[in-house]
Amino acid sequence: MKELVEAICKQGVGVGTDVVKVDMFLNHRLDTALYVKMGQAFADAFLEYQPEIVLTVEASGIAAAITTAMACGNIPVVFAKKSPTRNVTGDVYESRVYSFTHGVENHIRVDKEYLPKGAKVLVVDDFLANGEAAEGLCDLVNQSGGEVIGVGICVEKSFQPGRQKLQDLGYRVISLAKITGIVDGKLQVKE
Repeated sequence: MKELVEAICKQGVGVGTDVVKVDMFLNHRLDTALYVKMGQAFADAFLEYQPEIVLTVEASGIAAAITTAMACGNIPVVFAKKSPTRNVTGDVYESRVYSFTHGVENHIRVDKEYLPKGAKVLVVDDFLANGEAAEGLCDLVNQSGGEVIGVGICVEKSFQPGRQKLQDLGYRVISLAKITGIVDGKLQVKE
């Protein structure tokens, strides 16, 4: 996606050889106009598969999930929580996910009521590195008896194995921008 690639090239920074810092517009300060365009791009890519729910993980995937759901005809958004809460009191689907960014393992969970059996679910997230978050989200859908119609990723680090892992599991993956490497703090990007 041209606008996302331009934002990455203009404002993104690489730290070391594997950390992508795009928090100026993607996951700390949000460029809302860009998010609306990303949501439309995901809708354009997946609408033919008739998504009924957009699923993401808290917190930085929520903005992309909402704009995608709006572009798909205002379908519901469900986000997996990373920690137990007192207001999630029923039975939950749960999956273990290792966060590359934070270096910790999380147990993501969704109340069973929010992922009905047979639902067509589009998984959306801000980043794809090793594929742990997306795989965990797909696992939640599979536990529910739903169908993952695809995985939409805002920024993929294509030099890490996440895409291949998800494709090997049979999932359709669409990334709006791909970071192919980091050279002297500069992100190497392609659509």
